[in-house]
Amino acid sequence: MAEQPLKFSENTQLTLDLKTIAVVVGGVISLATMYFTLQADIAEAKELPEFEPEVTRVEFDMKDQLIRQTILSTQEDVSEIKQDLRRIEEKLDQIND
Repeated sequence: MAEQPLKFSENTQLTLDLKTIAVVVGGVISLATMYFTLQADIAEAKELPEFEPEVTRVEFDMKDQLIRQTILSTQEDVSEIKQDLRRIEEKLDQIND
């Protein structure tokens, strides 16, 4: 059998309990409140000046010191690698002789 489509007319009765109606109304109010709050936050953000982080002297000095330490450490590593390379070359020369 083919199912009959739902037909709504003036005589159609829809029964909802008070709890369901309250949940639907509360949900709609909640969504509307979130929408308008978000719109207000966006409008406020558009008016604010662009944020430029302020770097303090202490922070600059600490970062500078960290960079310098990293460079010195890298120089030491390069020196060690050069020494190892010399040893390897010497051993290769001894093997080839």
